[in-house]
Amino acid sequence: MQFDVTMSAQLKPLNAQVIVIIGASSGIGLATARLAARRGAKVVLAARSEETLLDITRELQAEGFAAFPVVADVTRREDLENVAAKAIETFGRIDTWVNNAGVAIYGKLEDVSEADSRKLFDVNFWGIVNGSLIALPYLKKSKGALINTGSEVSEAVVPLQGMYSASKHAVKGFTDALRVEVVDVDKADVSITLIQPTAVDTPYPQHARNYMDKEPKLPGPTIEAEQVADAILDAAVTVRRDVKVGFRAVVDTLVANLGGRLADKMVARTADQQHYDEPPRDPEGTLEKPGKSGQVRGSGGKKSAA
Repeated sequence: MQFDVTMSAQLKPLNAQVIVIIGASSGIGLATARLAARRGAKVVLAARSEETLLDITRELQAEGFAAFPVVADVTRREDLENVAAKAIETFGRIDTWVNNAGVAIYGKLEDVSEADSRKLFDVNFWGIVNGSLIALPYLKKSKGALINTGSEVSEAVVPLQGMYSASKHAVKGFTDALRVEVVDVDKADVSITLIQPTAVDTPYPQHARNYMDKEPKLPGPTIEAEQVADAILDAAVTVRRDVKVGFRAVVDTLVANLGGRLADKMVARTADQQHYDEPPRDPEGTLEKPGKSGQVRGSGGKKSAA
């Protein structure tokens, strides 16, 4: 479901664009990179894992597509500045910048350490803030699109992922405020979009820092990452304010905004739906280390894979 407002930006067709994708080594970012390249865009892929990025770049180049990798940790502003510089050096401009990098924590808020919570915000919030502000001067020149990946929990919440929910609320607040300042106050020819998907079948749970005593999972049903990638690339060519991806995203945010305490009671039921009946495989996740799976989809639990 899409919510449109009139803006002045006239965006290029995808096959005439240079697209920077932050967080391109797995999940939604990887699906977006592949889809963008196959639709004719030149893509710059950024993530922490050098080996995985190189593998993905070789895959796309072998298919005849224009792709360039840049290793970057979004908690380091200078890394994001380097992504922009490499994009300009390689392709001459930036038409769309997608801030998609993110990490998760499973556990009750009372149990999660302050250090882990701050690290999550450094990635999920400050990574998007710095990426957006670094990209804007280039996007103003190209009359391009800034696309930030939020979530249905930019408005709703989910138990056992409280700090993740808080970070995505912050992403929405930042993105909305930035849009007002850049588009409505300054009248700049830039499109600024917030993407809000429901739960997506990606390695998100396997990459999460896990405080639970069981292997984490997403409460179902989930949608495919390619559905979110398609929404991102639509926002690269058509001006959108925000896009809720998946029917559940529309329903869950509506219930959260209107349901009050009833909504709280309803979402509390998902606490028991967020784990498999098996011990944690990698409790540390990718909060402090690069993810190397290079996978779009999640691996699921042993029970579900049987």
